[in-house]
Amino acid sequence: MLMKLWNDEAGLIVSAELALVLTIGVLAMVVGLSEVAVAVNTELNDISNAIGALNQSYSYTGFVAKDGYKGKSSVAGSSFTDATDDCDRNTSCDLVGGSASIASEGY
Repeated sequence: MLMKLWNDEAGLIVSAELALVLTIGVLAMVVGLSEVAVAVNTELNDISNAIGALNQSYSYTGFVAKDGYKGKSSVAGSSFTDATDDCDRNTSCDLVGGSASIASEGY
């Protein structure tokens, strides 16, 4: 039975055809995975832009408590204004564009 299987040539794949099909398959996977990597980097860049666009400024007002003309307690107000960082507007930290965007920015 093993000899019958060994001598059976029905459905034989020529090794050159097999090498060509495997080469095309590997190249297609490399291109596909490269595009997936670019898409993931683009989405992560969008997330970083959204986080950078958050305004973290805050302020609270003070109060003064008086008993007639006599002051009982008081608290001064405070404020903080969020300054724009280098990468908040995404003008110099674009990681997805590749070498073309770096060359166009004059680096």
